[in-house]
Amino acid sequence: MVEEDRSYYRFLKDDWKKLAPEAKLPLSGQQLKAIKALNDRISLQDVQDIYVPLVHLLIKKFCSFQDWQATKTNFLSLPEKKVPFVIGISGSVAVGKSTTARLLQVLLTNFFPKLKSQLITTDGFLYSNAELEKRGILARKGFPESYDMESLLDFMGSVKNGQKKIQVPLYSHQSYDVLPDQFETVNNPDILIVEGINVLQLPSNQNIYISDFFDWSVYVDADPELIEKWFLERFGILLDTAFHNPDDYYYEYAQWPREKAFAEAKKVWKTVDLPNLNEFILPTRSRANLILHKIEHHAMDKVYLRKY
Repeated sequence: MVEEDRSYYRFLKDDWKKLAPEAKLPLSGQQLKAIKALNDRISLQDVQDIYVPLVHLLIKKFCSFQDWQATKTNFLSLPEKKVPFVIGISGSVAVGKSTTARLLQVLLTNFFPKLKSQLITTDGFLYSNAELEKRGILARKGFPESYDMESLLDFMGSVKNGQKKIQVPLYSHQSYDVLPDQFETVNNPDILIVEGINVLQLPSNQNIYISDFFDWSVYVDADPELIEKWFLERFGILLDTAFHNPDDYYYEYAQWPREKAFAEAKKVWKTVDLPNLNEFILPTRSRANLILHKIEHHAMDKVYLRKY
């Protein structure tokens, strides 16, 4: 049964999965394990029920986008130019945005092999830790002011102008910092997926949204209490991973008594990530074209599709 509110159609999982035919999934359980973000949980059945209909909807939107580009250039008597179709993926820290972004890219690539897709995260547009410290905002890393929004908006403008070989700064979650002089290259793909907590936000010092460059956007949603639980579970895994690696950002915490380390993680959640979610991330949810709602164990129970 499909329910409605003012802005969205609401689909329960059993209704949503009927919108696309059963398809032979182009990945195995082992491949899915490699795609999943740390501590995220998703089954092949979830991929079939949630992501296969989503990918088929995205392709319909992509075809409509291409038709409009052709109509527009023909009407204006302009030369044809390839313009990437851009998908934004947003949501809280630890909610599973990375898994959603990677799954979409893999499914798009395998179901539609003639289309070239690329994926980037906005983490690379964070100011370096040294710059954040210099500005006195290291404790607010992840908040809007911690991003080089001018560079991110310049990047999005270059993408939409069909520029080739655009460099994107790389970020390391192991060192918890931007990697100096290291980049990945975006080379005019058919579809570009941009994932980050800030992709639906309006920068305080700019008059344009990042989402103004998007042709489709997805918000991954869950109750904050659940996200905190996932955040702490992920923290525990990071401690185990970092225990024997002095170069890992979490190595110091891994040496602490477990109780002390988790007390610090809870403090970070309550003073940094939860306020950021409530003040700057959650208010952008209503800007998304589609909302994926999660419950316990990262299972998805509802899909909200914007009416307009």
